[in-house]
Amino acid sequence: MDTTLIDRLARLRGIGDAYHDYRGDLRYFSLKTKTDILRAMGCAVDDPGALAAEVADHEVSRWRQLLPPIATARGSRIGLDLNIPAREFGSTLVWTVNLEDGGRRAGVLSTADCPELWRGEVEGSWITRRRLELPVDLPPGYHELEVRLAGTVTRCPLVLSPPECYEPPAIVQGRRLWGVAVQLYTVRSRGNWGMGDFGDLKRLIRWLAPRGAGFIGLNPLHALAPADPARSSPYSASSRHFLNIMYISVPAVPEFLECGAARALVDEPRFAERLQTLRAAPLVDYRGVADAKFAVLDALFRDFCERHLNLETERAREFRAFVAGGGPLLQAHAMFDALDQHFRATLGTPSGWLSWPDEYRDVNGAAARDFAATHPLQVQFYLYLQWLAHDQLTSAQALARELGMPIGLYGDYAVGANPSGSETWMDRTSYRMGAEIGAPPDPLALKGQGWGIPPLDPVVMESQRLQGFVRLIRNNMHYYGALRLDHVMSLFRLWWVAAGDSPTDGAYVHYPLQQLLTVLTLESDRSACLVVGEDLGVVPDEMRRAMPEFGLYHYKVLLFEKIAGRFRRPDEFVRRSLGTVTTHDMPTLRSYWEGRDIDLRRNLNLYPSLDIQNEVSRERDQDRIALLAALAEQGLQPSSPAAPGGDFTPELANALHVYLARSTTLLVALQIEDLLGMIDPVNVPGTDSEYPNWQRKLTADVEDMETRRDFDESFAAIGQARNS
Repeated sequence: MDTTLIDRLARLRGIGDAYHDYRGDLRYFSLKTKTDILRAMGCAVDDPGALAAEVADHEVSRWRQLLPPIATARGSRIGLDLNIPAREFGSTLVWTVNLEDGGRRAGVLSTADCPELWRGEVEGSWITRRRLELPVDLPPGYHELEVRLAGTVTRCPLVLSPPECYEPPAIVQGRRLWGVAVQLYTVRSRGNWGMGDFGDLKRLIRWLAPRGAGFIGLNPLHALAPADPARSSPYSASSRHFLNIMYISVPAVPEFLECGAARALVDEPRFAERLQTLRAAPLVDYRGVADAKFAVLDALFRDFCERHLNLETERAREFRAFVAGGGPLLQAHAMFDALDQHFRATLGTPSGWLSWPDEYRDVNGAAARDFAATHPLQVQFYLYLQWLAHDQLTSAQALARELGMPIGLYGDYAVGANPSGSETWMDRTSYRMGAEIGAPPDPLALKGQGWGIPPLDPVVMESQRLQGFVRLIRNNMHYYGALRLDHVMSLFRLWWVAAGDSPTDGAYVHYPLQQLLTVLTLESDRSACLVVGEDLGVVPDEMRRAMPEFGLYHYKVLLFEKIAGRFRRPDEFVRRSLGTVTTHDMPTLRSYWEGRDIDLRRNLNLYPSLDIQNEVSRERDQDRIALLAALAEQGLQPSSPAAPGGDFTPELANALHVYLARSTTLLVALQIEDLLGMIDPVNVPGTDSEYPNWQRKLTADVEDMETRRDFDESFAAIGQARNS
């Protein structure tokens, strides 16, 4: 194996040479790591001749084309680099911009008028890289640039965005907003069927909006696996394009009141007992909830077919319009869910296309098409469920806006998709199944993390002109007034771990940051959706600079915001950011204060050594002292606990929330678990079956929370701090 060629190809495919870890130490990636990742990318690393040819092809391909695969810019003017053969120096260049709205801009100039950036010999010909500045103002949009040189016409997409992402008028006018973050499935209520649903979401809106909340933050609501409800991680989606149909509030479906079969089923005493058992369980019983919901939803679908589809009613026309608007992507997703359910029921296979018979693994293959043709009702059932979920979530956002929330719903966009889900099934060329993404060792997961999610190949993304990314962002922003991008650094680089390797032996692969941010900014503006980037962990300088440049909000966790051993004062926070005390990947505030998370992680064997565990314990002791000192400096020190060793109290939680609310951050989110003083975390990074991740419920019904005076007092204090 030629190690030089491996290094050259690794750089050409975006694999870095080294990185600074969370302690600031520079760590180089090994040759084995690079080779394993290149192999996962489909590169011919095991064939010396093919390897040399691939390196040569990649090195030359950057100079062969006059235009880049995709051109992007912000503002009204566009400049881009052209690769012009030296023999065409001084030739006439005719450019045309075909605007998205059908308009046209054009011009003529000499290549000699384009400033030279570089020159060199490529395959025996001299190439000059020159800068083309279009001398016209252009509107934001997805346009096409066409260049004619020496009788040859070359085209590429031209994406032009506003200078920055969208900000709501309330923020532009000077308001600092607060909201409550909720893992929706954890919500208890006396009316849901064992997990939080879109009906509960509306109840939360009606409770919090009159108390001054500007938004409700949610976990990712991406489609999961109806055929295997126990696959419940919201960060391992079957498809990020569509919704998790488990959140449908069955009693809120219009057919429910009119369907005798469904009402008879629900009115049975045994069914009522079943629902009560599901509600009372401390953990979400996803299989039990799914069985109850799908039994009734099946009856509702049959009723919908008889009374609406067969009679072509107005409601039927609304459904058909939704299906038409979803296009082939929605049809394929519904077909996926129908196939997955079919094979689970008939063959007993695990959920996902990786377990299906080979002939069904091609979304465009004859077997999949034949199934859809012979099982139309099964496919249509899942189209119906996506429609119901879409309508209920859209209705919740409309209610939030109607009740005066400036943002309303604040959604969450997961960094990737499950390897066996519909997203990868429909786009197998973009995903590299021989690797997973994760994170290098950090304070939250000292052994590193592998998330079991296949990475997108940046070379393929660019060759497809980022169309997949455009659809993903657009389909997510559709529902929300703000969107959190999980692990926003993925726009610049992702930690790839080749199959069979440890997360500690991964490497960073780089992505086209400027192009992705331009698309994000344009979609943010069109959807009127603020963007928050989750930038925790090791954040490269390129990302730190790009976020404020493009108007992305930072994600600031109070417990991580320390300067020289003290906690950051409220006036020292970054203005364009969302501040929170804790997150779903962290211990609850009570668990943090009492050190229960340290005990939990020790019991789960998550500390690499006893020395590191003891170091974490010592740091926690110092943090408790520093937290009380920070509160005292602001006149917020609680009477209890009066000392770092004291037990957690609601007074302490309220003081920390007010402390954060005083910060200069434009957004503040309160975790509902911290309002309730809960202990158990939602998720423990680095675990799978060792801990019941994504199952733990809240400790109170939403109906009881609505009437609590202490909550009202906390919200009033937070509102006052935000408005001061």
